[in-house]
Amino acid sequence: MTGRQGRVWLAVTALVALLVVVGVALTRSGDERPAADAASPSATVSPVDAPPVVVPGRPGEAAATRAAQEVREGAPPRYNSLDVWYVRMMIPHHQQAVEMATLAPDRAADPRVRAVADRIRAAQGPEIGVLRGWLGARGLDAEVPGHDHGAMRGMQSADAMRQLAAARGAEFDRLFVQMMTAHHEGAVIMSTDLLKVGVDQTLQEFANSVATEQSAEIARLRELIAP
Repeated sequence: MTGRQGRVWLAVTALVALLVVVGVALTRSGDERPAADAASPSATVSPVDAPPVVVPGRPGEAAATRAAQEVREGAPPRYNSLDVWYVRMMIPHHQQAVEMATLAPDRAADPRVRAVADRIRAAQGPEIGVLRGWLGARGLDAEVPGHDHGAMRGMQSADAMRQLAAARGAEFDRLFVQMMTAHHEGAVIMSTDLLKVGVDQTLQEFANSVATEQSAEIARLRELIAP
């Protein structure tokens, strides 16, 4: 091989080597591009706007409204069928207690009876809102078609409610204390039962509050008719 042929051969070899290096570099670049594209912000799907969600507060506190995205980012709420049953039953149970208490200002003779009735209205009225908010936040209906609420513990019959509404003075006081005591006892039993079988933390706190506060009120009611 002459000197000129050797120089030509070296030039061709160098050109081939350069093309190989460039080809490998382009191949690696092509492999890495999809990963970069996947991490690109443009690949992120924006969440769909959703209406706000009503979040029930603790016992005695009003419900709050929060953005749906904030609620979804947290852990999903845990509850069972017995939690739902308790809320659906406690709403009409509280409503009857408020109805009884509303009769007292114009009918009770004992100011202590009126004071107890005022406390019941102030406590159980807002709690009804909390219970409704709990159901609404989970897309659940408050009503149970075909259910007889009169069969619940402590619920007073329609005849007993009419008798209470017709009473005045000392007779009203006696009936009110008797009926509200039985009514509270029913709520305490329902709440104590939920504490054994429910799983929702908000309702556990609510039921514990009902059991504690209404047990104390039962003692106060009994003092009103003590000899």
